[in-house]
Amino acid sequence: MNKLSANKVFIIAEAGVNHNGSRDFAKKLIDVAVEAGADAVKFQTFRAENIVSKSAPKAEYQKQMTDSGESQFDMIKKLELDLPAHQDLIEHCKKRDILFLSAPFDHKSIELLNHLKLPIFKIPSGEITNLPYLRHIGRMGKPVILSSGMANLGEIETALDILTSEGMCLENIRVLHCNTEYPTPMEDVNLRAMQTMAAAFPGIQVGYSDHTLGIEVPIAAVAMGATVIEKHFTPDRNMEGPDHRASLEPDELKAMVKAIRNIEKAMGNGWKKPSPSESKNLSVARKSIVAAKAIRKGEIFTEENLAVKRPGNGISPMRWDEIVGEKAKRDFQKDDLISL
Repeated sequence: MNKLSANKVFIIAEAGVNHNGSRDFAKKLIDVAVEAGADAVKFQTFRAENIVSKSAPKAEYQKQMTDSGESQFDMIKKLELDLPAHQDLIEHCKKRDILFLSAPFDHKSIELLNHLKLPIFKIPSGEITNLPYLRHIGRMGKPVILSSGMANLGEIETALDILTSEGMCLENIRVLHCNTEYPTPMEDVNLRAMQTMAAAFPGIQVGYSDHTLGIEVPIAAVAMGATVIEKHFTPDRNMEGPDHRASLEPDELKAMVKAIRNIEKAMGNGWKKPSPSESKNLSVARKSIVAAKAIRKGEIFTEENLAVKRPGNGISPMRWDEIVGEKAKRDFQKDDLISL
C-alpha cells in the first residue's frame, strides 16, 4: 500500500482541511476514504504563522465558503493539526488499513512528517517555486508526489532539477497535472497537459490532482495514463470551509474509485489478440466455407456451389481461393462444412 507503482493507479482521497479543525471529524473522513476504497487519505500539515502573513487576503473561492471578513491567517489558523492529532490520525489509519499522507507547507512541518516516518512526501502546488522548501524535501530521500497547479513546464523542470540535485531519483517522483481554481471550470482542465509533461520528462510518472465538480475528469485522466489520482472529499459540500464546495461527497468518492478500478482493468496490456472471455465466441460469430447445395464426390468446388455461413469451426473463408477449383472427396449436403 505504501508503494507507488506504474502498474496500479494510486488513489489519494484528499481530506485536506475539510476536518474543519476537529480531530474526531478527521477520523470520520478517514473512515469515508476507507469505505470508498482509496489507497491513501491525505491531510495538510502547517503552522499558520510560518506560511502566511496576517494581512494576506483570501482567494475568491475561499471567501465564498467562509467568513468574508476573516483574514487568510485567521481562517487557516483554525485548521491546524498539532502533533498529537497527527499521531492519533496515523494510528487510526493503521487500524483501518489505509495510508496516512499529509502535505507539509513549511520547514517545521517537513521535519514533523519525517519524524512521524511518512513514507511519501506530497508537495502542494503553491510550493513548486519554493527553492529552500524543495531542497529540504529532496534531502529526505523519500518518494515525492509533486502537484503542478499554476506552473509551466519550465517551473516544473526547475523543481525536478532541485529535487534531484539533493539526491532524489527521478523514478521516485510523480508529477501531478493540476488546476488550482476551486472548482475548476471544465474548459480550464487541459488534461492533455498531463501527457505533455510525460513526454517532456522521460522517466517521470504523471498523474492528476482534480478540483472539478464530478468524477468524469479523473476517470478520463486514468484512461490517458495517470498513475496517481488525487481528489478532495467531504461528508457534505454545503459545510462551511474553504475546500468543501469543490469536494466529492462519500457516494461520489466511492463511485470514482470503482470507476477508476474498472478503467484500470479495461486498459489491459495493449496486445491485440482474442481475450480469454471472447475466445469461446470465435466459432459462434465467425463463418466457415459450407456447401451452398448438394455436392457429389468428385464434383469441382465452384463459387456457385459454395457459401460462407456460421459456425466458424470449419475451413476459414480466408481460404476461399484455395478451395475453389478443388474436387470434393465425398458427398456434401447443403450447409455441410466443407473439408478437403
